[in-house]
Amino acid sequence: MRHVWSFVREYLRAPRTIGAVAPSSRRLAELIVDLAGVAAAEVIVEFGPGTGSFTRRILEVKRPGAKLVAVEFHPKMAAQLRQRFPQVDVVEDSVANLGRILAERGIQQADSIVSGLPWAAFDSALRDQLLDATLAALKPGGRFATFGYLEGSILPTGRRFRRKIRRLFTEVHRSPIVWANMPPAFVYQCIR
Repeated sequence: MRHVWSFVREYLRAPRTIGAVAPSSRRLAELIVDLAGVAAAEVIVEFGPGTGSFTRRILEVKRPGAKLVAVEFHPKMAAQLRQRFPQVDVVEDSVANLGRILAERGIQQADSIVSGLPWAAFDSALRDQLLDATLAALKPGGRFATFGYLEGSILPTGRRFRRKIRRLFTEVHRSPIVWANMPPAFVYQCIR
C-alpha cells in the first residue's frame, strides 16, 4: 500500500509526466503483458514502470534467462522500484535514450516493449521522439504494448496518438476496455 501513496504523491508533484492518479490494476497489468508477448520474449523493455504494477506481472511470466530493462525517468520511483524488485535492471533515464541504454547492455533490439508512459500528456515533439526510439529498438515482428484511458481516447491528443502508431507499426490492435482499472483503460498492441 505504501507504493500506492508514493505514486499519488509523485502524481501531485508532476501530473504531466506521471499521467495517472493511481497505479494500474492487476487486470490491466495481465492484459498488457500478455499482448506484449512477454512470455515468449528474450529481451523485454518496460517504459515508465512507476511503482511496478506491470513489472510484477512481467516477472511472473517472463522466461528464465530473459532480460528485463526498466526505464524510469523519475528518480524517486526508480529508487523505489530498485528496492521492490532488486532483480530488475532499473535505468533512471529517458526512453529517448533507449538505443544507448540497450547498447550499453550489449542488446541490439527488444522482442517486447511494455509501456506505462502517459502518451496523451506529452507534446507532439516529445511523443514523436519517444515513438521513434521505440520503433528503432524493437525487432521486426516485435511487440509494443501501451495503454490509454477511455476518456482520453476521444480527446485530440488521444486521436493523434492512435493515428501516429497506425502509421508507424505494421499492425495495431485495440483491446476491450478494462473496467477494473481507475480510470477505465484499454491496451494498444502494436507489431513492428
